[in-house]
Amino acid sequence: MVQKAKILLVDDRPENLLALEAILSALDQTLVRASSGEEALKALLTDDFAVILLDVQMPGMDGFETAAHIKRRERTRDIPIIFLTAINHGPHHTFRGYAAGAVDYISKPFDPWVLRAKVSVFVELYMKNCQLREQAALLRLQLEGNGKAEAGEAKEPAGLLAELSARLAAVEEQAEALSKQLGDESTDAAAVATAAHLERKLTGLRRALDALEPGASGGQAAVN
Repeated sequence: MVQKAKILLVDDRPENLLALEAILSALDQTLVRASSGEEALKALLTDDFAVILLDVQMPGMDGFETAAHIKRRERTRDIPIIFLTAINHGPHHTFRGYAAGAVDYISKPFDPWVLRAKVSVFVELYMKNCQLREQAALLRLQLEGNGKAEAGEAKEPAGLLAELSARLAAVEEQAEALSKQLGDESTDAAAVATAAHLERKLTGLRRALDALEPGASGGQAAVN
């Protein structure tokens, strides 16, 4: 069963949170509310999120300050942030949003279809990364199993190795299709870069897996 991704919605106005939930409900993911920057940071302590939709203008800790805290934490620094704002003070204000670490900066009122499409891209990238981590964990188990076999504990690796290869091939196919879709649609540069990073990780994992095949030379490849 595929676990749903979590999307963090941060806005001090309940009606705005309700509107975001209505727009994103079609994605069938887990939507988590936060009514302040402090509440958002608390949620990020315990849960992993695919993307954060962050209102800029909030009382107390505003969106820029909240984003700065998110980017300073190692656990959360790589989570994509989409800023939402009802104010527009020109290029300088937009630049401040990108400088704070946002992958996108959207002014209200926004097109619900556009917002949903942007969020769906980051959800899909998040799911692919989760699959990649799962394959890496299985690979580590295989490597540990090989080490035990060398120490004299009999173990048959062929079955697990074949399963790893098949599951990795499925992820590779999905990642290739996603990258092609992003390229065809000229999506945000940040999403394209994230997809490319995912493909590089998959390539490293495939090399490491190939090195375990009987008769492979060169030893164990590193997974970056």
